[in-house]
Amino acid sequence: MTQTLAPARRPVRQLLAASVGNAVEWYDWYAYTFLATYIAGQIFPKGSGNSLVPLLSTFAVFAVGFFMRPVGGLLMGAVADRRGRRAALTLTILLMGGSSLLVGLTPTYASAGVLAPVVLVTARLLQGLSVGGEFAASTTFLVESAGPGRRGLFSSFQYVSTTTGQLAASGIAAALVAGLSEGAMEGWGWRVPFVVGAALSLVGFWIRRGAQETLATDHAHKPRPGLFDALRHHPRQSLLICGITAGGTIAYYTWTSYLPTYAELNAGIAKSDALLAGTISLAFFALLQPVGGLLSDRYGRKPLLLFFGIGFALLSVPLLRAVNGSFTSLLLVQCAGMVLLTGFTSISAAVNAEIFPARVRAAGIGFPYSLTVALFGGTAPYVGTLFKELGRPGLFPWYVAALCLVSTAVYFRLPESAHKELDR
Repeated sequence: MTQTLAPARRPVRQLLAASVGNAVEWYDWYAYTFLATYIAGQIFPKGSGNSLVPLLSTFAVFAVGFFMRPVGGLLMGAVADRRGRRAALTLTILLMGGSSLLVGLTPTYASAGVLAPVVLVTARLLQGLSVGGEFAASTTFLVESAGPGRRGLFSSFQYVSTTTGQLAASGIAAALVAGLSEGAMEGWGWRVPFVVGAALSLVGFWIRRGAQETLATDHAHKPRPGLFDALRHHPRQSLLICGITAGGTIAYYTWTSYLPTYAELNAGIAKSDALLAGTISLAFFALLQPVGGLLSDRYGRKPLLLFFGIGFALLSVPLLRAVNGSFTSLLLVQCAGMVLLTGFTSISAAVNAEIFPARVRAAGIGFPYSLTVALFGGTAPYVGTLFKELGRPGLFPWYVAALCLVSTAVYFRLPESAHKELDR
């Protein structure tokens, strides 16, 4: 007899289990981004006469971590589809904690030579594996935990928790920069957030162990899906995930991760001011997510996706060009982008989960989503910095706008799924 799984009996606890672990995961991941300029000088040797070489090397490692995310999405997604969402979530949080500790303990190039970048690359590969799996498992877990008419709201907590982790990383980085001398920051201060992240991962693991499983019990008695079943049997849905995500990921990583560095390189904004503006705008962004989720539950997913896609296609260039040397200009540009970005981030988990059947949902989402993020989101800081080195920084805003335009075309053809019953 086929059994179905109703929405979670204790939805608040489900939200907490997903959100706390997800926040810790992304705190660890983003701590690297915010401290990239400090890591650069300690782990990579400077190129003769070119101060951007260490920074480019550090952002290249950032991108390498992203390219492990599709592998994590596929492998951990398969664990979630075969063993349950909770098993995958507890595994990803432990993996992230260990890799974060490894970043914090990475030796400097001066003390260990080539071993230093090798250790850093290894840690980032493990982090990429964990984060790719985290999105696959937590997306399905959140949306499957939602009651009728609340999938958009529950979906929004994917980025509430992601942004909380990012906010913590940004805030701690800003506090360290403000409170420590430049020498102390370069010597040991940049390591502190990674050690803290490793300790927090144990808290996330403990909370997740008590979560309610959302994979229906009848799936456990059916033949387990193969590693590539989602790609083989649902190729159109896999391509759809890529098209939906391309514009969203470049806009997201540009506005939430790279913009402080972009402002430093292209507008001469002080590092402390750039980090402070990033912290304030992230808090604003987190507050917007449930609003977007609730609006999508009432009016549908497509209006919000089109608001995001058209807005960024038209405004990416003027917004990024508006960043000058002032703190106020950067803060206003970041907040304006966050409003537009909410049209994508607040509902991406729901949109993705509504595309695939429950049997292959986690792996079906995890691989194409993470691959697209790796190709366009993970390379955003590197591409932006490279344009600057080539003397063409004005091309980067057009690059962002073009990808958002491509995704907008996909959104126009996307069927509305907000009010359809979710396959369980």
